[in-house]
Amino acid sequence: QVQLVESGGGLVQAGGSLRLSCVASGRIFSINSMGWYRQAPGKQRELVTSITYSGSTNYADSVKGRFTISRDNGKRTVYLQMNSLKSEDTAVYYCNAQVRTTTFDTLDAWGQGTLVTVSS
Repeated sequence: QVQLVESGGGLVQAGGSLRLSCVASGRIFSINSMGWYRQAPGKQRELVTSITYSGSTNYADSVKGRFTISRDNGKRTVYLQMNSLKSEDTAVYYCNAQVRTTTFDTLDAWGQGTLVTVSS
């Protein structure tokens, strides 16, 4: 079993900042890519950003220049620094990790989600 636990969500005014964290635990051999998705009310879940084990990153156009993803491989933790938040960033944010549980087996793990609300 693999668990991802997010923290750091909350209510913030437009223009403000929040930092999300996600810690992985359980039966983990290694973690490949990690990322953050979000789902706004009435919309589909979308990829916000991802980061490989070596640190290569990918961002949705809507967050480029405002959000920064990082990870600490030793702590099995991924972070999302969100600056200049806009009302359209309001969503439930989900952590995702591609976890290798053995040399041969990989699973797609998800956190329970953390709500980010940006007030205008």
